[in-house]
Amino acid sequence: MTRQLEVILPLLGYLLLVAALSLFAVRKRREGSFLHEYFLGGRSMGGFVLAMTLAATYISASSFIGGPGAAYKYGLGWVLLAMIQVPAVWLSLGILGKKFAILARRYNAVTLNDMLYARYGSSLLVWLASLSLLVAFIGAMTVQFIGGARLLETAAGIPYSTGLLIFGVTIALYTTFGGFRASVLNDAMQGVVMLAGTFLLLFAVIHAAGGAGEAITKLQQIDPQLIAPGGADHIITPTFIGSFIVLVCFGVIGLPHTAVRCISYKDSKAVHRGMFLGTIVVSVLMLGMHLAGALGRAVLPGLKVPDLVIPTLMLKVLPPWAAGVFLAAPMAAIMSSVNAHLLQSSATLVKDLYLRVAPQQAANEERLKLISGMVTLLQGILLLLAASRPPEMIIWLNLLSFGGLEAVFLWPLVLGLYWQNANATGALGSLIAGVISYTLLASFNLQIWGFHPIVPSLALSLLTFIIANRFGRTAPQPSTM
Repeated sequence: MTRQLEVILPLLGYLLLVAALSLFAVRKRREGSFLHEYFLGGRSMGGFVLAMTLAATYISASSFIGGPGAAYKYGLGWVLLAMIQVPAVWLSLGILGKKFAILARRYNAVTLNDMLYARYGSSLLVWLASLSLLVAFIGAMTVQFIGGARLLETAAGIPYSTGLLIFGVTIALYTTFGGFRASVLNDAMQGVVMLAGTFLLLFAVIHAAGGAGEAITKLQQIDPQLIAPGGADHIITPTFIGSFIVLVCFGVIGLPHTAVRCISYKDSKAVHRGMFLGTIVVSVLMLGMHLAGALGRAVLPGLKVPDLVIPTLMLKVLPPWAAGVFLAAPMAAIMSSVNAHLLQSSATLVKDLYLRVAPQQAANEERLKLISGMVTLLQGILLLLAASRPPEMIIWLNLLSFGGLEAVFLWPLVLGLYWQNANATGALGSLIAGVISYTLLASFNLQIWGFHPIVPSLALSLLTFIIANRFGRTAPQPSTM
């Protein structure tokens, strides 16, 4: 009981710090539009905060729980595969970056769908995109809730349902009351916590295994494929690598919660600093956590549920107080992703759907505050129910949700920025083709030539965009388009 208490106390301290930062964010809210402040933080992020919020939002339960779990199961080849994600922040800010933010300010856009409507002038496009986003976010946020509950279950020794309730209530409350500013301030702190926790755990795992060389020798004795580039079960094939590049690197540009952070920074200096610092943070976290998961099999060779490798390692190789400190690291990653998803889906419901039906309510700030808070809180409660029956490995559910968002948003967003003649007909055709093809391929687990469903889906949606665009009319655009 004493050891359990030593593990839990640092986590409680961390959660109290999260609450304090959220209260600080509420006090720092600026005068002006509630929607811009609650969902964008007044577009005031500097370079360090931008880097940390992008990294913390992208590195989620899948990266701290699911990814290391896959590395545990498939070996060192998965560690190399995970490093494909390193350029994600650089690509997002580089391709969207300044142009996206300039146009967002010109259009007074709060959400990604605001941008799509300003660019294409199609309400149907906004409605379809909004509904697709909400469906995909259910899966993405459910993954985070499962990851948080599993951490508490393993590390604190409490039932899964109790851990789920503690995690869900905490994240729903601080996101509901703090808004975007609380989210990014906590992301900055959580990025630092994640870096410290990653270094701590990796060195402890290597020490417990008797050194890196000894750990690799033990992996080879368990299964020689664990140290081969192709991984156990020869899962890492050239087509699998190609799919991964599209899904977790290039396609990240089309993720709404990533894109909205590209319109929330302060100035061009923040973009350049964010690109540099964000890439370094993602590199360290990806390598450290996945390597800990892979080498952890030399310490814990008999785990039946791979997703439990990180919390189990944490308890085995760290002293109780250090385990409690480290527990805050994956919890930080999970909370960062959940609050980003919650705010984006709340913005979609309030700004893109509710105010599109009742635009006269835009001037009623008090009503918008109440509705926005209630929508965010209600989503948190519904996600508790969705996460009550978790799958064995959450990484596949997370990747499935990623792919759905990319199939909807990638080409309408990127081509809208860089193709002057892109029109609403092309964007609608691309969205519909992407959603239908991805849903069918993923539902029936069809892998054309061995590729993940996202690859043929994006190829088809791009082709559809180009063909359908010939039948539409291009709306007048600013010169920067």
